[in-house]
Amino acid sequence: MSDVTSSAFQAQASARPGRRDIGIAKRYAAERRFRAYGVAAILTGVFFLAVLLWTVVSNGYTAFLQTTITLPITFSEKVIDPKNERADNPQKLMAANYPLLVRDALIQELGIDANDRAKVKLATDMISASARTQLRDIVVANPQVIGQTLPVAILAEGNIDSANKGQIDLKADEANRKVKNQQLAWMDQLREKGALTKQFNTGLFTFGASSRPEAAGIGVAALGSFYMMLIVLVLALPIGVAASIYLEEFAPKNRFTDLIEVNINNLAAVPSIVYGLLGLAIFINFAGLPRSASLVGGLVLTLMTLPTIIIATRAALKAVPPSIRAAALGLGASKMQTIFHHVLPLAMPGILTGTIIGLAHALGETAPLLLIGMVAFVVDYPGSPLEPSTALPVQIYMWANEAERAFVERTSGAIMVLLVFLIVMNLGAILLRRRFERRW
Repeated sequence: MSDVTSSAFQAQASARPGRRDIGIAKRYAAERRFRAYGVAAILTGVFFLAVLLWTVVSNGYTAFLQTTITLPITFSEKVIDPKNERADNPQKLMAANYPLLVRDALIQELGIDANDRAKVKLATDMISASARTQLRDIVVANPQVIGQTLPVAILAEGNIDSANKGQIDLKADEANRKVKNQQLAWMDQLREKGALTKQFNTGLFTFGASSRPEAAGIGVAALGSFYMMLIVLVLALPIGVAASIYLEEFAPKNRFTDLIEVNINNLAAVPSIVYGLLGLAIFINFAGLPRSASLVGGLVLTLMTLPTIIIATRAALKAVPPSIRAAALGLGASKMQTIFHHVLPLAMPGILTGTIIGLAHALGETAPLLLIGMVAFVVDYPGSPLEPSTALPVQIYMWANEAERAFVERTSGAIMVLLVFLIVMNLGAILLRRRFERRW
């Protein structure tokens, strides 16, 4: 009997290591599968991010170049001021027939018969309608150019610009494209003379809204975004920090403060379009503030950013060790001195990081700005936050709705500019945290 029991025990003992090895192998296999899932998830995210960036960059890098046609413009006094009235009435210079100057220069440069109206029209269609404003500004800024002939680089029309960049299929039938064969021949003629060139598109950063893609830019929208971010920084940072200090350091722990904390966390998850409705109801309909003004946009984005700043600030305050507070109080510092002289400086890296991330989030918002009317067609720069303006993401939205091909590259180009701003702000947040962060 004992021999049977001994043999059974030995059999069980010899089987146990096998089962233990199988269990360890299963755990190792599960760990390898989990790692593989993690790597696959990261690679999938990187792939789609690369596709997104490639799509934006491939469509938008050409927006930073603009086709110009340099023409010898004769600022004829007979056309600009035939009666020599500019000394007494400077407004005469504003209403002159500047497109006629461009037409005469084109006829001379291309060797076109002035009586051939069809060819003259085809030639003038190659020049942007913004040439009138460009020549007018030159004359108004320096009336001494009247009577002189000067080379002026004039913007090419949007389709001519697209054709020069290779964005139009020139092998298609002439009836199916907006650039005619005669215009292509003139383009080759001007290119051989060095008159048709591609230059860095400074207008993309300085022009305002325009129905002509070659004359459209993000300058006004960028200034409007700057005004709004300035308002958000001035209002949201002190209010958010003050609220966080009170809730974290002074407020009693009761149901009322618990309710406030829950609502702050919920507000951080509220869709941004709800803040747009709130701003429309309070700031425009009730307070009577001007519609489509940067001030209203800044106030709406302040409300949207406050929960983010409050949550980040409270987390930074909690990260400061209690021993700092105890040591300051033990040395005779008051509660206020402890917070503002010791706790707050140590929490400042986290506060600044949360603020910059909140500003970056607000910079890319579009939905609340649409509801308060910041989709206005604004050509001139706003002199103050009370004047009509738009914002960079709203300008991108407006361009994306345009049908012309040239607006596609400007949409992608503006997205690239916005992404650069966002990347710089997030890098700033990371550098600030690493520069001032202290490990306990």
